[in-house]
Amino acid sequence: MAPDPSDRFPRYTDFDPVVPVWCVTADCGPTIHRFFDTSPISPSGRYLGLTQFPSDDRMPEPGEAAEILLVDLQAGESRVVAETRGWDTQLGAQVQWGADDTQLFFNDMDTRAWRPFGVRLDPISGVRKDLDGTVYMASPDGKWAASPCLLRTGRTQAGYGVIAPPEHVPVNKGAASDDGIYLTDTSTGASKLLVSFKQIVETAQPRIDLDEHPGGAFYGFHIKYNPQGTRIMLVLRWLPDEGDRKKMKRHVITMNADGSEIHVAIPDSEWSKGGHHPNWCPDGETMMMNLKADGKTLRFVKAKYDGTGYGTMSDEVLGSGHPALHPDGRHIVTDSYLKEPVAFGDGTTPIRLIDLQAGADRNLIRIRTEPNYSGPKNELRVDPHPAWDYGFHRIAFNACPDGIRRVYVADLIDVLE
Repeated sequence: MAPDPSDRFPRYTDFDPVVPVWCVTADCGPTIHRFFDTSPISPSGRYLGLTQFPSDDRMPEPGEAAEILLVDLQAGESRVVAETRGWDTQLGAQVQWGADDTQLFFNDMDTRAWRPFGVRLDPISGVRKDLDGTVYMASPDGKWAASPCLLRTGRTQAGYGVIAPPEHVPVNKGAASDDGIYLTDTSTGASKLLVSFKQIVETAQPRIDLDEHPGGAFYGFHIKYNPQGTRIMLVLRWLPDEGDRKKMKRHVITMNADGSEIHVAIPDSEWSKGGHHPNWCPDGETMMMNLKADGKTLRFVKAKYDGTGYGTMSDEVLGSGHPALHPDGRHIVTDSYLKEPVAFGDGTTPIRLIDLQAGADRNLIRIRTEPNYSGPKNELRVDPHPAWDYGFHRIAFNACPDGIRRVYVADLIDVLE
């Protein structure tokens, strides 16, 4: 039974939330959890693993240290368990759990060589192992870590990799044979290039037409294991030579966990109609994302790993934010960007619960997510990234009601029943 935070952390009550909500970092510095596809709440439900920034009113400098924060829901306490220089402003140091509470993963940086590397830490005993490769997402059993090149990630969007001096950030050309998805054995620390962008472009089905990608370069962005650890999803991005992000192309690529059977699940021809944030569904065979399938209205869209079975999940509710499907196949939890239609227009946004069966949409929580300072490229914005816990009745999310980014936990058990 997961600890009840009700008497250990302050309750959030603004705008009368439908569900109980607690701020679990009220006494900490500016802090975020990672993303909507991994839970910061540990497998046992007791701890949260987070990234605490040195500041959130200015851009960080290369080599500046952030902290890995462990929040104990049972004791009502938090403590710093490590320091990191391998982080960025949107996903922090990629702090996430492995198979159990003894496996906490994050990234660090060797600032002499400007080489990022992953870390596996037992936050209770303090036993640490540095890895040769980086961590974007760990496999569900904690045995593997898959990652793009975190130095290069910022070339297509600021805030998602690691912060390094520009002269230490490699530049790709075309579909590189020496860059792609990297795989790290978290026991030995050994890392290898699992599949290159050249292999992906040459072998993916349906074929990626290089005539539609003249010049430019391919880069890796989000990488996600499915819940079973049997497949990997990659958001593959192509950036034209002039670097114009408005002309960037995006494909959702899937493959087996060993890099075989590469598919284009969602091609740029669909993504370019308007959309964002693909995510695995609990069955590990299908995925969902926000897409304007009709070219007009953002909906939740679903497709199999090979692109078949493509269609909207509901014609009644609008898509938004970072959607994650509950294993019941009925409920989606998601947030909203400040400028999406379901937001309130005053700096506050909702945490939404979608009931696909009823075609209904319910705002569970309304909270400020507009920070005091969002950065020159919006890389210091606050995205809630609501993420289910391992028991699928709580969520964790980011927000900033007082202007400082903080992490919240909400209990959804009553509204799910």
